[in-house]
Amino acid sequence: MADPVIEIEVVYAAVDRQRLLALAVPQGTTVRAAVLASGIDSEFPELDLLNCPLGVFGKQVAAPASQVLQDGDRVEIYRALLADPKEIRRQRAAKAAEAKRLSQL
Repeated sequence: MADPVIEIEVVYAAVDRQRLLALAVPQGTTVRAAVLASGIDSEFPELDLLNCPLGVFGKQVAAPASQVLQDGDRVEIYRALLADPKEIRRQRAAKAAEAKRLSQL
């Protein structure tokens, strides 16, 4: 008897386009295995599916090679950040403080 099948989604958003794939995978499939099985790297050759960060419903998965998916899960492939958000906020605050200081002169 074959393993039961579950329905999942694999999503990725590049800077210029996005893709959502609906898949049927065997019960017991891991997060990483589902992404590899999706074939999404054929549309986005820049993806390194063996090493990229992954998540399920907006929460990053610490061990995608061992976390098993549940029926209805949405696996998300994350891109690397181009800039550190904390540093950007720090720079913006410093710029605003400098502008305020100059306007008071």
